[in-house]
Amino acid sequence: MSTVGELVECAAAEPGLVEWRGSGGTRETTMGRAVADSGVSAELGSAGDLTAATAVFTQLRLRLFGIAYRMLSSATEAEDLVQEVWLRWQTYDRATVANPEAFLATTITRLAINVLQSARNRRETYIGPWLPEPVDTSADPYLGAERGEALEFAALVLMEKLNPNERAAYVLREAFDYSYAQIADILSSTEPAVRQMVSRARKHIASERRTPVTAAEQRELLTTFIAAARSGDLTALERLFTPDVTSVSDGNGRARVARTPVVGVARVVKFLQAIATWFWDDIEVRWTSTNGRTSAVLSQNGAVYGLLTVSATTEGIDQVLWLVNPDKNKAVSVAG
Repeated sequence: MSTVGELVECAAAEPGLVEWRGSGGTRETTMGRAVADSGVSAELGSAGDLTAATAVFTQLRLRLFGIAYRMLSSATEAEDLVQEVWLRWQTYDRATVANPEAFLATTITRLAINVLQSARNRRETYIGPWLPEPVDTSADPYLGAERGEALEFAALVLMEKLNPNERAAYVLREAFDYSYAQIADILSSTEPAVRQMVSRARKHIASERRTPVTAAEQRELLTTFIAAARSGDLTALERLFTPDVTSVSDGNGRARVARTPVVGVARVVKFLQAIATWFWDDIEVRWTSTNGRTSAVLSQNGAVYGLLTVSATTEGIDQVLWLVNPDKNKAVSVAG
């Protein structure tokens, strides 16, 4: 199995990966003007001063993480990738980089594409349903982006069906508002091709996802759901769900965790009724913000058992998501 570091080494050997060149073959591109607009200085000093380079990277770091996370659906892998990019930024001849923002965005995107290809192979050995690793958005609900797009669990799951280049184009356009020309430079593609990638991705997301509710409405539905599940109020639960509601448990083989999705109101209610006889008595619920929405941190006997959240549309709760693989919940903080 390839590690993130090995994939970075492999990707760095590709022509153009660690040297920013625009579609015209020169270092100056349409993204050159975006640096001044975003407040990032393109001046690194004649000798590529490390202090200035550190300041530039620090200012862009959250954006780089946000790109990598949306690409990989893993906070851990995204953080690893940001660290790899930082190491390369330190040792690169920065005096030759006309546009640090463009250079770093290109590097993190292309490396993420390589890691994503390997991640898909690794998930084939995963036990049971796979869900994105949650990311803490209590401090920044948009995670370094212009908009909070492509961040919620439902969107990340749908993006798993896109090919890596389509996913990159969609993320850069919808969340970070890069122009088609900028994305074409990052992906070594053309504007018409990028427009088609984004269009296909938008159609795929729109065709499989109904209108989501607001963050406040989602929190209210989650709170009501947990109260009904704990009390065993089956009628209240049925009223909350859409007809095709699905309960998905990500435990990677953990004991007493469902290894297949439970679909439909009757089956989900029956599932909740079954676990209510042993699950909720010892559970303490606290709230946190993950992926721009409210989640419940479930603690059992003083230890964190996992994370529970719901995805909801204007018709009701359509997904109940149980993230109980211990390796995926380490970075989530409790808001109170």
